Amino acid sequence: MCFGSCARCIGYKLLILALLSIVANILLYFPNGETRFASEHHLGKYVECLHGILGGGFLVLIPAAVFIGLHNDDCCGCFGHEDCGKSCAMLSSVLAAFVGILGSGYCIIISALGLSHGPYCFTHLERNWIYPFSESSGGYLFEYNKWSKCQEPQNIVQWNITLFSILLVLGGIEFILCFIQIINGILGGLCGLCCKPCYGCLNVIR
Repeated sequence: MCFGSCARCIGYKLLILALLSIVANILLYFPNGETRFASEHHLGKYVECLHGILGGGFLVLIPAAVFIGLHNDDCCGCFGHEDCGKSCAMLSSVLAAFVGILGSGYCIIISALGLSHGPYCFTHLERNWIYPFSESSGGYLFEYNKWSKCQEPQNIVQWNITLFSILLVLGGIEFILCFIQIINGILGGLCGLCCKPCYGCLNVIR
């Protein structure tokens, strides 16, 4: 198995996922494409946590850039050989993967809380901006007849559920990929960066 190629593959996937996460979080700020709710501060508290922009976005872009930057054109290095830096790079990528774990984990947690808490909206019954589903512990997700409680923004329940669910899934995939890279980075650092036999390493070991 070519550990460096695997790392770069993970990096490109994380790059795409991070960009999608940023876009999804930005869309949360503009229900139905309208900007007035953001300017009037009528957004839910979990929308403003930047979990998709900061957590699943920029904090995942860091390991993505590190993984993509890994090279493995030559054989593995070890103990004084000129290619040793590549094994060290694989091991250092583990630290970058932990940053991705933190970012994606933050995205997962906030997305789950956002889904459980429900949207912030204007209701005719209360004639005020409230969280009408905050006491349901996520039960409102299956009570479609109650979604009409939210009058403004229109379709805010569907909007929030869709985007928070997308962010939850994106964060989960990012978390898994970063975890895989932790294992890949450790194996790549210990065993070398490529699948070709490294005779220099073998001679040193002997």
